[in-house]
Amino acid sequence: MELTFTEEQNLFRQSVAEFIKREVIPKADEQDESGEFAWDWFRRCGELGYFGVRYPEEVGGSDAGFTAYCILCEEIARGLMSLGLTVAMQCMMGTDFVFRFGTPEHKKRLLKPAIRGEKVGAFALTEPNAGSDLGGIRTTVKRDGDSYILNGTKLWTTSSPVADFFTVLATRDRDLGVKGVDFYLVEKGTPGLTLGKNIKKLGTRGSVIGEVSFEDCRIPLENLLGDEQGTGLKNLQHILAQIRVMTGALGLGLARAAYEASLQYTHEREAFGRPIGKFQVIRHKLADMAMDIHASHLLVYDTAFRIDKGERPTKESAMAKLFATEAANRCADEATRIYASYGFAMEYPIQRYYRDARFLLLGGGTSELLRNIIGADVWKK
Repeated sequence: MELTFTEEQNLFRQSVAEFIKREVIPKADEQDESGEFAWDWFRRCGELGYFGVRYPEEVGGSDAGFTAYCILCEEIARGLMSLGLTVAMQCMMGTDFVFRFGTPEHKKRLLKPAIRGEKVGAFALTEPNAGSDLGGIRTTVKRDGDSYILNGTKLWTTSSPVADFFTVLATRDRDLGVKGVDFYLVEKGTPGLTLGKNIKKLGTRGSVIGEVSFEDCRIPLENLLGDEQGTGLKNLQHILAQIRVMTGALGLGLARAAYEASLQYTHEREAFGRPIGKFQVIRHKLADMAMDIHASHLLVYDTAFRIDKGERPTKESAMAKLFATEAANRCADEATRIYASYGFAMEYPIQRYYRDARFLLLGGGTSELLRNIIGADVWKK
């Protein structure tokens, strides 16, 4: 397997890495401890054109492709996972449906400012009793004249406390299961829309996530984000592989951060009169981390290349997300073992890597669900 990046992609990686090294890493722990939305970095990412990397120039993007998007996510997550999640959401789930199905007015008023970093988009999917089971959602929508009316509650909506607009999954008939679900655009300030406070979390504390409620929330008919009703699942599947590979890229970035910090520490920390990196048991840990990172890199970018070619690699994207996010957790765990007591101390970033890695196991499908998808594909009669 040979992965050859273009000169433009390599230069893009270098520029993002320099931004992260210069502006993010020195303040990463401070931002994590604050638990607040990083407005300065968010606007800076808009100025740098990061939010438009997937989108064409006609809406303010750079049309750099999906692989470039994965590079962006990887490098930002290497500096701070919270910022990586925020950027990843803004670049895709928070804006994609508006790009594909929004009216010209929606694109002018919401999408283009979002790409510039002037507005925040959010993706309201998960509910108290429905995550992976999209057919089990309880947020309802019904038509009333020239409007739709939404009722229900969403949880774990990234960026919701600060969002300007939401892509919301709702069902017009729960008896139809996934055939009855669609996505709708709801803007901040719409009567009946209530935003809950930021949920306090174990990790990714700088990525604000909250509850969104709808009570007789009335929106115009043109806010249906789809060609016709009943195509919500199909429209989500259009980007589902991308969501999973992107999450794998975030995991790859975190794994690299944990490995690079550990490698440096094994040269600095001494025990029994020599650097701990000279002990075989420590080298084995570094070897395992290096293998996990290399394998994650191959899986993530092989699948990203496929997506850029126009493929929709369901099995491969599930593999990339599953392996890279589990690998990130293994690398973070090994880093805490290499650092020993210092890995438990808040003054070192190792504990942050360990906490942040857990979130990766949830978005884009749990490891158990992804194994079901892979298993169903490989076991065919």
